[in-house]
Amino acid sequence: MSTEIPGVVDASTVSAWSDEVDVLVVGFGIAGGCAAVESAAAGARTLVLERAAVTGGTSAMAGGHFYLGGGTVVQKATGYDDSAEEMFKYLMSVTPHPEPDKIRDYSEGSVEHCDWLEALGFEFERSYYPEKAVIQPGTEGLMYTGNEKCWPHFELATPAPRGHKVPVPGDTQGAALVTGLLTTRAEELGVEIRLETGATQLVVDGDRVVGVAWQRFEERGFIKAAAIVIAAGGFVMNKEMVAEFTPALAAKPFTLGSTYDDGLGIRLGQSVGGEALHMHEPFITAPVYPPSRLLTGIIVNKEGKRFVAEDSYHSRTSGHVMDQTDHAAYLIVDSEHIEHPIFQLTPFIDGWETIAEMETALGIPAGALEKTLTDYNEHARDGADPELHKQPPFVEPQDVGPWGAYDLTLGKALYAGFTLGGLRTSRHGQVLREDGSVVAGLYAAGACAANIAQDGKGYSSGTQLGEGSFFGRAAGRHAAAVNT
Repeated sequence: MSTEIPGVVDASTVSAWSDEVDVLVVGFGIAGGCAAVESAAAGARTLVLERAAVTGGTSAMAGGHFYLGGGTVVQKATGYDDSAEEMFKYLMSVTPHPEPDKIRDYSEGSVEHCDWLEALGFEFERSYYPEKAVIQPGTEGLMYTGNEKCWPHFELATPAPRGHKVPVPGDTQGAALVTGLLTTRAEELGVEIRLETGATQLVVDGDRVVGVAWQRFEERGFIKAAAIVIAAGGFVMNKEMVAEFTPALAAKPFTLGSTYDDGLGIRLGQSVGGEALHMHEPFITAPVYPPSRLLTGIIVNKEGKRFVAEDSYHSRTSGHVMDQTDHAAYLIVDSEHIEHPIFQLTPFIDGWETIAEMETALGIPAGALEKTLTDYNEHARDGADPELHKQPPFVEPQDVGPWGAYDLTLGKALYAGFTLGGLRTSRHGQVLREDGSVVAGLYAAGACAANIAQDGKGYSSGTQLGEGSFFGRAAGRHAAAVNT
């Protein structure tokens, strides 16, 4: 694969157009599907090019969390109060480089968006899963999927569960239910979907994007469009781009993406001056829970020091691991609290009768882990963690030997991840240049756009599907309104 930015085609050199439409969508994952549906619903002649042989994209592989709040029907039915303002404050608190207008739109439009998704033909189950887990094991419709109950965020915004899961059991492919319904709705609205067909270059007339060059096997041509929405995914499957921008992802064995997450959509936007943001930020994680009882232990680096509250959302913990020397860390748990996971993404190393023996085996400086554990236990006996503010449900002394250790080190633990960088966009999905000006005729949504999901430490499960669908709709509406 390549990191090369494609050249552009001058419209004056195009001798014939194979098609002319109002809105052309490149990619049919959650973002592209929502863009196409909203565009067609607004009356725009809409065409979708999808490189794969089926619709759905990487979205169809996801477990099915949508990050939604503000008082959705599911939150109300399960007895959880939430407001757009509290959702806004939380998202602002976890986003490294927040764009308040987008976060405001997302928070204030979340209830309507939840209703819109259900109107496609499914319902989130009106039930709540109370445990700390990566995803609900069954069809429970709501759970906490971020750092809402972790310090300092619970002091900045009233916590509420916002992880809405589609009613499909298991941790993968749940979102295929939604992308399938989107495909049906798009076809009902008259959207033409061309499979195994990809955009290869953008066509420009001066400063405006007016079409794309396309390829389907050996066939090639040009499509003219009043607006183009790029929704072609991230770049996790492009080894060269990953090595350049997110090298930590190159060291882990499992990628969360489809074959076509090769960064072409981002590079197409860059070819006409679009700015790419947060390209060095990955989502990367190797969860140490469930079982949540393990979070009563302590996570330390090679120096034997704690560096992250253990009750953090799993990618926040993993993000902090990536900041440590050699990306190395260990979860230490005593015999009273150890409970081996069913799926050990962070392998169990061994157990030791004394902390001194553990220090030697792990290469931690003599006495360092002993001091860290002694200090932690002293306060934990009072249910407190003044150092990192882990919350009381997970604060318990680890003072009954033997002690065990799990390996969170990159290359030892089974890390998985995807990329978060993408094209800079307006709240309407318009691609923006570095100076903030609009690239006329071009929009981006989903994993090839930079919106709320900016780094793994501030991520909440469901943000990619949530913002991809939400801002995909926004792009489709705006493209249709401006150009029809």
